[in-house]
Amino acid sequence: MDQNVREAVFDGTLAVQQRPYPVPEPDEALIRLRLAGICNTDLELMRGYQGFSGTLGHEFVGEVVAGPDTWIGRRVVGEINISCGACDLCRRGMPTQCRNRRTLGIHDYAGAFADVFRLPVRNLHAVPEGVTDAEAVFVEPLAAACQILEAMHIQPTDRVVLIGAGKLGLLCAQVLRLTGADLSVVVRHDKPAALLARWDIHAVRANELEPRAADVVVDCTGQETGFAAALDLVRARGTIVLKSTYHGMPQADLTRIAVSEIRVVGSRCGPFPTALRLLDQKLVDVRPMIEARYPLDEAAAAIEHASLPGMLKVLLEP
Repeated sequence: MDQNVREAVFDGTLAVQQRPYPVPEPDEALIRLRLAGICNTDLELMRGYQGFSGTLGHEFVGEVVAGPDTWIGRRVVGEINISCGACDLCRRGMPTQCRNRRTLGIHDYAGAFADVFRLPVRNLHAVPEGVTDAEAVFVEPLAAACQILEAMHIQPTDRVVLIGAGKLGLLCAQVLRLTGADLSVVVRHDKPAALLARWDIHAVRANELEPRAADVVVDCTGQETGFAAALDLVRARGTIVLKSTYHGMPQADLTRIAVSEIRVVGSRCGPFPTALRLLDQKLVDVRPMIEARYPLDEAAAAIEHASLPGMLKVLLEP
């Protein structure tokens, strides 16, 4: 067994460091990385979100190299929330909202930008043979997209507008398309517009939309101005779904929310089995979203590339 592994560690600056080979707890498996994805949350963490310091990365596909015999050698993806299993929310079946949760590569738990990393066995999901590594690395954000439909029922007759046609937004758009709703996606760049056209999803510019007319607005902008933009688009008694996390503090017209009786739904992590099934059945197309691949040793360059305006998915591989 190797004595050290490489990890992409952020401590004010990002550097690939040699660390001791991880030692798993009794309920954990060790996973050898096959591919990892750079997410907007990773970029926000490096800009100061949550005062993060440590090993980044929470989107991955890997191979189990230590743990229960039934898992050894299997390709896996993994849920990012490490729950305590004992608090009231865990006992109520809400481990993603655990009061004591740690989060892979985000809060108090070393991430997946590493040769080998650990994760509780209960967080693992086996990847079907028909799903490639390049598809499986999208499972975590695709599951988050699927959570929209777990949080609310969208009808085929609903008029739905999605703002923020970036990495997560394009996945959310493909999931929302499956509902048959009247879906429009606001775009600012030609690249996402071309992808949406490929998937037969209606792309529009912001000034082409009728204000306060959408039944549902999904905010995937990741920007502090996103909520205000959503509020301008949603009708009275409509719904805003927040998929964004913000480093700053968004400003909102709360009086309008009360007077117009607008429902605001927070939506975070979602169902991995659903995401894997969508990929296995080829109902969601992720391969065109891959912009570049970098070796783990070039993590800093990969992060810089992923930070460029309009950039989609940049991957790391060992």
